[in-house]
Amino acid sequence: MKQFEGTVLHTKMEKTALVQVDRLWKHPLYRKRIKRSKKYLVVDDLGVKEGDKVVIEECRPISKRKKFKIVKVIKNKQK
Repeated sequence: MKQFEGTVLHTKMEKTALVQVDRLWKHPLYRKRIKRSKKYLVVDDLGVKEGDKVVIEECRPISKRKKFKIVKVIKNKQK
C-alpha cells in the first residue's frame, strides 16, 4: 500500500478532503533538486481542518477520483 505525507488544502466537500503531497525530484542532467507536488482527493473520516499535516494511504476506489484515505493526523494547525 502506498503511503504519502501531505497538507490538507480544503475540506469543503462532504467526507472528502483535498490533500497536496510534495516530493523532491532530482534532475538527471543538472543534478538540481526540484519540488514537485500533486493533489489527491481523499476520504475524510477523521474530520481534519485546512492546514493539517496528514498521512494518506491507498485504498479501494471509492469514486472516480477518490482512491486514498486519511490514516492519521501528524500535526494540527493552530489558529
